[in-house]
Amino acid sequence: MGDHQGLFVKLSLMFSKAKAYLGIVSLQFGYAGMYIITMISFNHGMNHYVLVVYRHAAATLAIAPFALVLERKIRPKMTLSVFLKITALGLLEPVIDQNLYYVGMKYTSATFASASINVLPAITFIMAVIFRLEKINIKKITSQAKVIGTIISVSGAMVMTLYKGPIIDFLHTRGISHHESSNDPSAGQNWVTGTLMLLASCFGWSGFFILQSFTLKQYPAELSVTALICFMGMVQGAAVALVMEHDISAWAIGFDSRIMAAAYSGVVCSGIAYYVQSIVIKERGPVFLTAFSPLCMIITAILGSFILAEKLHLGSLLGATVIVIGLYSVVWGKSKEGRNGAPTDEKAGGSHELPVASTTTAATTTTTTSISHNNNINMEEDGGMLRIPVSEASSIIA
Repeated sequence: MGDHQGLFVKLSLMFSKAKAYLGIVSLQFGYAGMYIITMISFNHGMNHYVLVVYRHAAATLAIAPFALVLERKIRPKMTLSVFLKITALGLLEPVIDQNLYYVGMKYTSATFASASINVLPAITFIMAVIFRLEKINIKKITSQAKVIGTIISVSGAMVMTLYKGPIIDFLHTRGISHHESSNDPSAGQNWVTGTLMLLASCFGWSGFFILQSFTLKQYPAELSVTALICFMGMVQGAAVALVMEHDISAWAIGFDSRIMAAAYSGVVCSGIAYYVQSIVIKERGPVFLTAFSPLCMIITAILGSFILAEKLHLGSLLGATVIVIGLYSVVWGKSKEGRNGAPTDEKAGGSHELPVASTTTAATTTTTTSISHNNNINMEEDGGMLRIPVSEASSIIA
């Protein structure tokens, strides 16, 4: 019986440590499917402004019931500050990021769009430094790795933007991609425009991650935040769509790839994704969240080659490779910093400790030694303050 309990405890600990990785990896598969389904819907005449509205309508309907039921007792009081942050979140990612991203995908390809997302960690890192979510000490090798990795990633993004190169048909796919046309003189211009829009969407997405981390500190109810972001994205997206799209027929969709794109991207890539991102950001921070985007690029490249007959260009391959090298330099620095650095405020705040004053360091050391031997408990000395866990304070006082 004891062996079974020990095994269960070990498995629970393993899952607790791995759940952030499992969640992010699962999202990459979800995003890859979204890229393919969305591109198919665009080929069938789906309007990207309308898709944003329907996508977040589906996400709101899917997430709101869970938020209302599961968080009814723990949901904090809504304040004006939180409401404004959620409104801004609904504008940054659902409206600005997704509309720019969809237009960029139309001008390039699903594979190229997924590759461009690899620059997201570098942009997120820069914004995190600006808003003091990340600290830089240039004398430390971990900070040097993050800075150098950011520079490399930005360089790779420039390569993808400025150099297209010949086609690399590594899977020997046949057919013509939806955006390929050798006789179209505007194809090169569209490619540059699409790339710039994709990079601009990454700035919107990074800003979303940063603001989301601040919002969750004020309003720690992940499901409720997710549902409210989707609802505000739907409302603001509808306002933008009504201004930009005057053709009423664009809102009509049937039971085909268009409704599938709205439902799939809404439930998986907005509803579930926002919730998983909230969990990971609270545990690991916004930079860690963006570290697995190369996996999505690989999955999308394979699916895009078979399903959409997309062609991979040399510039995209070179740029994506450079970005991935920079990406993992940032991730390496982040992981080493997490192992060697001091605990974060959030983690430190998780352990409730009782400060016991001591007049001198020597007295503190003597007290620490005495209590440790007599009570068999672990304590820390911190600059003349003896920190005793609350759970063990009663035994010391007794």
